[in-house]
Amino acid sequence: MSSKKDLEKWILEAIHNKNGSATLIEICKYVWEYHEDDLRNSGDLFYTWQYDIRWAATH
Repeated sequence: MSSKKDLEKWILEAIHNKNGSATLIEICKYVWEYHEDDLRNSGDLFYTWQYDIRWAATH
């Protein structure tokens, strides 16, 4: 099951995919496109991931 820790990895993955720079919207689109199944199977994280991704981005 995915966790907040995974969001940090996915943010870096999205930024890398966008050649080192991405807006929050681009990151969220990337995460949804490539990790939708992970999010859907992550329990409560599915309902909070957009908030949590903002939290993860600050770390």
